[in-house]
Amino acid sequence: MLRFAVDTARLAVSGLRARWHGKSTKSQSPTGSAEVAPTVAEQPAAVSHPVFRFEDAPQVSIVVPVYNHLDQTRHCLRSLAAAGAKCTFEVIVVDDGSTDGSAEWLAACPQVRVQRMAENRGFVSACNAGADIARGRYVVFLNNDTEVTAGWLDALMGTFAVHPDCGLVGAKLIYPDGSLQEAGGIVFADGNACNYGRGGSPQDPRYNFVREVDYCSGACMALPTELFRSLGGFDLRYMPAYYEDTDLAFSVRAAGYQVLYQPHAEVVHFEGKTAGTDASLGIKRFQRINREKFAAKQQLALAGQPKPEDFAHSPEHCATHRRGQRVLVVDADYPRVDRDSGSLRMFNMLLLLRELGCHVQFWATGAAGDDHDARMLEQHGIERIVAPSRAQALRWWYAHGDSLDVVVLSRLPVALNSLRLTRRYAARAALIFDTVDLHFLRIARGAAMHRNSAEAAWADELRRSELELMRQADLTLVVSEYERNLLSELAPTADVQVLSNVHLVHGRQASFVSRKGLLFLGNFEHEPNVDAVRWLTEEIMPRLRARLAGVSLHIVGYAGGDVLAGLASEDVLVHGYVADLEPVLRSVKVALAPLRYGAGVKGKINMAMSHGVPVVTTSMGAEGMALVDRRDAMIADDSDAFVDAIVELYVNEKLWLTLSDHGLENVRQHFSVEAARTTLKRILAAKSCL
Repeated sequence: MLRFAVDTARLAVSGLRARWHGKSTKSQSPTGSAEVAPTVAEQPAAVSHPVFRFEDAPQVSIVVPVYNHLDQTRHCLRSLAAAGAKCTFEVIVVDDGSTDGSAEWLAACPQVRVQRMAENRGFVSACNAGADIARGRYVVFLNNDTEVTAGWLDALMGTFAVHPDCGLVGAKLIYPDGSLQEAGGIVFADGNACNYGRGGSPQDPRYNFVREVDYCSGACMALPTELFRSLGGFDLRYMPAYYEDTDLAFSVRAAGYQVLYQPHAEVVHFEGKTAGTDASLGIKRFQRINREKFAAKQQLALAGQPKPEDFAHSPEHCATHRRGQRVLVVDADYPRVDRDSGSLRMFNMLLLLRELGCHVQFWATGAAGDDHDARMLEQHGIERIVAPSRAQALRWWYAHGDSLDVVVLSRLPVALNSLRLTRRYAARAALIFDTVDLHFLRIARGAAMHRNSAEAAWADELRRSELELMRQADLTLVVSEYERNLLSELAPTADVQVLSNVHLVHGRQASFVSRKGLLFLGNFEHEPNVDAVRWLTEEIMPRLRARLAGVSLHIVGYAGGDVLAGLASEDVLVHGYVADLEPVLRSVKVALAPLRYGAGVKGKINMAMSHGVPVVTTSMGAEGMALVDRRDAMIADDSDAFVDAIVELYVNEKLWLTLSDHGLENVRQHFSVEAARTTLKRILAAKSCL
């Protein structure tokens, strides 16, 4: 199970043998030139030994098996020292009987633990010996013909934090010329295997999302130390080397864990420096011998693997064969979970789809290149589709449309632009129109309040477009029963289901007496929020000051331009964008949502209630949220009544606790991850998508 997004995005997004089994089959070459891999900066000649910090209780043990090739070992260890890591680690070098002076050089390396083998027994034995003395919670096996890059180790370790079911994770391996060696491995039904992405660009989105894989190369892999030991380490039947890593991955999976590929852990691999590349000579000959042993041991598991000919037809399908239905979600931009509730809903919906076994692809049609939000999706196992030009988009639809099982078109503008392409190239897919909110309803209400005839005409046009899309879609998603009931009258033939906002239930984290102040939270690129905050500061706050002197209003949320200019005063504090909302929600006493128009359900209300903060809102704000006045929230529609509600809630601890408790239960019942999981599973099952 994935770790679902919190309400503020605090996710830190932040060789002994060649790794080619069987015949050399290359994947399709992507467009774009590869970037040359970084190299370790040359150190002064006098600095011959890398220096590591001593760790009494390291989080990670890095085991580097070596046999001769001192120049490679020296280069590898220097890269380890240069890259560093946020997590603590120790370096264990297992000298497998070297005769080239490696033992003497290693003995002089500060803080490197050296395990000297009495005789050369090969990679399998050396790795097991290193793991036997490892002190870290995790063990990383790293070939000595590698060069690690900045952030590699933290990326590997971060995988276990984001994916708690992960039992083994491997790195992205890059050739010295900058081309891709491996983005995880694929094992075929006959026991042969290949490196996915070999020869491609390391920057290709196909190779840059965390993915379930058949195996990860032992050139760089990580797993919990106790899990490795409980499985008996690398199976000695594969001595001296080859297929031990593949077999370990199958054993990890059989124990109930996932085997994942981490694209942000980039490691340069000088393939073949130790074992050579001729499969008929030396240690390389064990590649064929051990393949037969592996095929015999894993016969039952191999029955479900792709056939070699499948790879030639569709490498991408082979690479994702462990996932179920293929779901494409199209939206205008990447979800920005720390800015608006629609993004948080989208992000958690994507995670739920993946949790339900789907291979999820996300296409942000209006996004321009990489950013933090795109990388966060990739770290959660969502594949990004990048096709910035119309020609590229058409090529993608032509090549992949027929493989899709479900297409979700999110928001009216995206659906209008993508409907025809979806029906033409993904004709067999279930088409889901995700409204996010009813655009025509929001615009019509704003037009009525502002008495704007042009906006009213636009709302009528949007109404016709949205209703027609609903008729053409196989399923329409709305966020509230109110909207579903409305559409039962306006579009009676449409299949409309409710998938509402998705929030974690954090619970009440501070007492009534320890809190003070009011909160308005919102994305101020959204016009109803701008109208609400102006009504709040211009009409409600002047009345409130006379009754609750000294109580401050905190205005928090992303605001482009000068939309909040002029609102600040001694007791109105305009914070703007705040990355981590939890300290704010632990300290304020009451959240306000004085919305006068809009549509959908209100994430600002969900978010406050999920932290146990009671809310004062309007009938418009409460619409579709199953809120009962004075039980779940205070509901008032004019300035005087709104002030009365704030004052009563602010000073009445019993009322405050009642609303806090019922608000938490409201989120748990209607807007939690669990509620959304149940709903989404039912919806997809009804459409025969699962």
